[in-house]
Amino acid sequence: MREFTVDRAADGRRLDALLGELTHGLPQPLLYKFLRKGRVRVNGKRVSQPGHRLQAGDRLECYLNDEFFQRPSPENAYLRVKPRFQVVYEDENILLADKYPGLLVLPDREEGVNTLEAQIQRYLYDRGEYRPGETFPPALCNRIDRWTGGIVIAAKNQPALEEMLERIRLRQVQKTYWCVVLGRLPRREGTLTGYLFKDSKKSRVYVGDSPRPGAKEAVTHYRVLRTNRELSLVEARLVTGRTHQIRAQFAAAGHPLLGDGKYGREPVNRRYHQSYQALYSREVTFIFPPGEGVLQYLSGRRFQVAQVPFEKLV
Repeated sequence: MREFTVDRAADGRRLDALLGELTHGLPQPLLYKFLRKGRVRVNGKRVSQPGHRLQAGDRLECYLNDEFFQRPSPENAYLRVKPRFQVVYEDENILLADKYPGLLVLPDREEGVNTLEAQIQRYLYDRGEYRPGETFPPALCNRIDRWTGGIVIAAKNQPALEEMLERIRLRQVQKTYWCVVLGRLPRREGTLTGYLFKDSKKSRVYVGDSPRPGAKEAVTHYRVLRTNRELSLVEARLVTGRTHQIRAQFAAAGHPLLGDGKYGREPVNRRYHQSYQALYSREVTFIFPPGEGVLQYLSGRRFQVAQVPFEKLV
């Protein structure tokens, strides 16, 4: 509990406005929720009206956790976001989140607050499963690009994190994507192979047919689901997991992803009003061999998102 005395400068101010300052910009819906639940008292009495006018000398009692009064930082960013991802699957060890396109998975120089990581922390905080400094902070086991939607795996404890990362390294976690590419592929099913070289200065990768220093092998199996005159809906299954792998390989094959501003064709993107790559992490399958581990119970299980937003384009 925190207690404050309203000074003369705050005389006549609305309760919600002052609370917003004291909590350094806590989202309004959450403030209103705390008021409805009687978590704020003025002169010992519960006040549920956000517009209640305060007077100098009023005693304000806030029955909120200390985290809400800390200044914004990467460590407490989760308190200022609202979970907007869909839960694909969840148990005591892991959470599979369906991330919407446009949301960063982790903070960068432009966005340090509203990320998938922060939204998952907030989701578990509200459920009483995450307490900073007391419990394990949920950690992401894989990443996808900001404008790629779909499944991201989060671990709820250290053993689950370590095991999932190791199983991903051993290619025991199969990731399947859906994408819309331009044109018709020559075969209904096939495999794209090559060597990807990353140009960090240009933030893009290039595909080559043979090894070269710094290049990494990339293998993608694909299956055409349906086509029309100009587009194809394709299922792509990663064997390797390289940066921009699907985007770069299909572009190198002459079939860039619709909406891709880096590897695609801008005139077509504009015609379809697609401002980001039509790529979605649709499915995750756990193909664990017999053995032990805290996640062994997941072996053989497959999880899919409810819907891919662009699938009706084809």
